[in-house]
Amino acid sequence: MAASLLLKGNTLRIKRVPVLQDILTMADLLRHLGVTVEYTKNIMDISVPENLSWETPADLVRKMRASSLVLGPLLARCGRAIMPLPGGCSIGSRPIDLHLKGLTRMGASIELVHGAVHARTNGLVGTRIYLDFPSVGATENLIMAAVFAKGETVLENTAREPEIHNLVEALSSMGAIIREEGTGIIRIQGVSSLHDAETQIIPDRIETCTYLLAGVITRGNVTVENIIPGHIDSLVAKLEEAGTSIELTKDSATVRPDGRLKAVSLKTLPYPGFPTDIQPQIMATLCLAEGTSVIQESIFQSRFLHASELNKMGAKIEIQGTSAVVTGVAGLYGADVCVTDLRAGAALILAGLAAQDTTEVCQLGHLRRGYENIEQKLRSLGGRIDVIPIDPLNTKTSALSGDPAKEHQ
Repeated sequence: MAASLLLKGNTLRIKRVPVLQDILTMADLLRHLGVTVEYTKNIMDISVPENLSWETPADLVRKMRASSLVLGPLLARCGRAIMPLPGGCSIGSRPIDLHLKGLTRMGASIELVHGAVHARTNGLVGTRIYLDFPSVGATENLIMAAVFAKGETVLENTAREPEIHNLVEALSSMGAIIREEGTGIIRIQGVSSLHDAETQIIPDRIETCTYLLAGVITRGNVTVENIIPGHIDSLVAKLEEAGTSIELTKDSATVRPDGRLKAVSLKTLPYPGFPTDIQPQIMATLCLAEGTSVIQESIFQSRFLHASELNKMGAKIEIQGTSAVVTGVAGLYGADVCVTDLRAGAALILAGLAAQDTTEVCQLGHLRRGYENIEQKLRSLGGRIDVIPIDPLNTKTSALSGDPAKEHQ
């Protein structure tokens, strides 16, 4: 969606667009910049005018971190941009310094004024940029900014997530000249203009993993279809290590838990390592494993906030700096818990499905940012979930009941 800003008087059609709060927020942000967005039946048509506004509204930008992705395209298209520092989930400090350093290397002048980024350029110039960390957002922003830069831009130590390749495919369909070398090096040859295009969103690997873990934690057989199995290799490896049978086809995965899960240890890493966005969900699953698991979080320093909520449900988790020691228990029980961020919300729902009695989960707004119709999908597998309308005097917004041995598959 952010890449569409590079068009000038043209339209980008995106297929397989999920109905998520972040999608709606980004659509509103694009509209504020002067773009026409039409969105029906998971197809989005984005028509970009000749002239764009280059100042983004604080109320939208601070809702989600992904809004920072308009900085590079706006700078490339308009020669300037003003963007408040972005918001998102409270999972630790996530500065955009790598984005800004890269844009500066390309010739942008950047100032921070009253909590907002003021960027300006008389024309970006291709150069070599080495990222200190393979940041997904920085890689995406710099790729988009480099599309109109003069000459060649070489990005080194880039993120290698599948979503990066999906973005490159979209930009290439618009007329950009980009070559991925598969080793963290991406070369972009600047062009003068782009054209109408059509692209498609890849299946969400984090959503895929979440539903597979729903099967594992409740000891039920679950098949997730229309996926790209190669994108979930790290989870497959850990599940097999833990003793879970998993069958893969060219576009599906099926888990068939056989007895109690065995404890495993893992460390979150940039792709193709184990995703930080699956850490909360696998932590919830390992709460019921036999033995002691150790989870090291190397990406975000505040991504263990869900541990205390899981402990309310009878889990035995001890936080030691950037590691969580999870001692498996025989069962979890229902409790009132609160969602602290998007993936923590998924983890607490999984725990609620596996727990005895009823679990009440509040602050589900985070969950709507990354999961489409999660309650309906889990109900189709046998989950007992009621979504309760928000009461101004009562913050509880969802209830889940579970019995892993008898009622869920």
